[in-house]
Amino acid sequence: MTDLPTLITVFTTLFILIDPPGLAPLFLALTQGMTSAQRRAIGLRACLIAGALMIVFLFLGEAVLGFVGISMPAFRIAGGVLLFLTALEMLFQKRQQRRENNAETGAAEHTDDPSVFPLALPLIVGPGAITTIILYAGQAQGAADFAAIAAVLFVVLVMVFLSMLAASGIERLLGKTGINIVTRVLGMLLAALAIQFILDGLRQSFGLGA
Repeated sequence: MTDLPTLITVFTTLFILIDPPGLAPLFLALTQGMTSAQRRAIGLRACLIAGALMIVFLFLGEAVLGFVGISMPAFRIAGGVLLFLTALEMLFQKRQQRRENNAETGAAEHTDDPSVFPLALPLIVGPGAITTIILYAGQAQGAADFAAIAAVLFVVLVMVFLSMLAASGIERLLGKTGINIVTRVLGMLLAALAIQFILDGLRQSFGLGA
C-alpha cells in the first residue's frame, strides 16, 4: 500500500471524485456576496471538517454507518435530497436574497454558513469519496499504510483549499451578472448531480444494474 504506484492510484481516484477545480465555481456560487476573508474562513473550516470526517471513515469505515444503522444507499439518497434542495435555492437565488436580508441584521455569518453542508459534506466528502476511503482502508496492512493514505487525503484537501482561494479572482473576472448566470447554471448541474445520487442509491437498494 505504501508503494508509489498505489498511492498515485489513491490520489488520482480521490482527486477525480472530489474534483478540486470543479469545486471552485460551486464554492463561489455558494459564497456569493461574501468578502474574501469570509470565504477563506469558510473554505478553511470546510476543509478541516472534511479532513476530520475522512480520518473517521479511514479508521472506522463501515462501522460508523453500521453503528447508527445507515447503509451506503441510504446515505446516497439522503445526500441527494439535501443537495437538490440547495440546488433549488441556487436556481431561484434564494440563498443570495436570504444572505442580503441577514446582512442587514448582522447575522449573515451565523445563519448562512455552507462550510459543513454542502461543502464538507457531501461535496468534498461525498458517498464516492467515503466508499473509496473505506475500500483502501480495508487494504491497509499496518500503521504505515494508514499514515500514507492520510497523507494523500491531506494533499487532496490542500488542493481543494487552494481552489477555493481562487474563487475571489473568478468573481472579479465574471462580475455580478456573470456570477448570477454561473450560479443558475451550477444550480442546474447540482440538481442533476443530486438526482444521480438518489438514482444510484435506489439502484443499490433494490439491487438493480447500472
